[in-house]
Amino acid sequence: MTQARYSQVSLDETPYYHCICRCVRRAFLCGQDPYSGENYEHRRQWVVERLAILVEAFAIDLCAYSVMSNHYHVVLKVDRVSAQAWSSEEVAERWMTLFSGPLLVKRWLRGETVKAETLKAREIVEGWRTRLFDLGWFMKCLNEHLARKANEEDHCKGRFWESRYKSQALLDEKALLSCMAYVDLNPVRAGIAATPEDSEHTSIRQRAERFRNNGVSQGLPRLVPLVDTDNAEKKDAVTVCRFRLMDYLQLVDATGRAIREDKRGAIDAKAAEILSRLGIDQSAWLRHMAPRKQRVPLAVGAMTRLRAFAEATGRQWISGQKVACALG
Repeated sequence: MTQARYSQVSLDETPYYHCICRCVRRAFLCGQDPYSGENYEHRRQWVVERLAILVEAFAIDLCAYSVMSNHYHVVLKVDRVSAQAWSSEEVAERWMTLFSGPLLVKRWLRGETVKAETLKAREIVEGWRTRLFDLGWFMKCLNEHLARKANEEDHCKGRFWESRYKSQALLDEKALLSCMAYVDLNPVRAGIAATPEDSEHTSIRQRAERFRNNGVSQGLPRLVPLVDTDNAEKKDAVTVCRFRLMDYLQLVDATGRAIREDKRGAIDAKAAEILSRLGIDQSAWLRHMAPRKQRVPLAVGAMTRLRAFAEATGRQWISGQKVACALG
């Protein structure tokens, strides 16, 4: 039996989540359809552009993304603390960049309401505040927008997405790093890109372009940075994990080469050094990163974190324990 997505989220256990969504019947509705000959490649850019808008409105940050021909991956960080610190006016302004909002709230923002109206307007805005750090609302605003736009282009009605998005909790830094690398390597593993930095519509290409364009990434979604020379000395700097951007780029590149059939079991020396610092077994890392078709586990992380997450979400048992033991 399917479960509500909110029951798969526990912000007390982790703010990081990996979400996946596929087109209906896994058709190539965002790429080149080999059966009909139609080309929908431009729709992949729609996903990127919508993500750029949503991360500016929501208190949900983007760590990694990859837009494929018939599905996409996003790794998100829910920033509940920031949302709770926003003023009511900022909450209203953020929400109304996505939706028109009722006239009452617009009048309140202009200072035209009496006391009773002001209280009602603030009540509405507080409901918006909760939605602005809600994973389900973020995905709803992404998927519904894309579905309407695609159906309008196709002059049709009906479902564009196969089902509700799938959500996977990332319970520790190791799980987060491995998931980001997995997402960034999707085009390489699918054979549609030779190298990670040449993978279009991915966060790894966007991060690599930072070096080429001196940090300029116009029209692309804002990514949570990794540690680099600009923020490495700032103790309060908000970063995805404790490792440098260059280390991450090397890790993704080396892992992408290591999982090739002719190099299975081999790993670049620089990436091995990073894995050693993380305390991750190299062979377990390669097995975890290899292409797979099995069901995506609900959460990934150390065994103690998995058990805590299961308890927090009302579960007696949770899959993924074998991976947790392997990755340490």
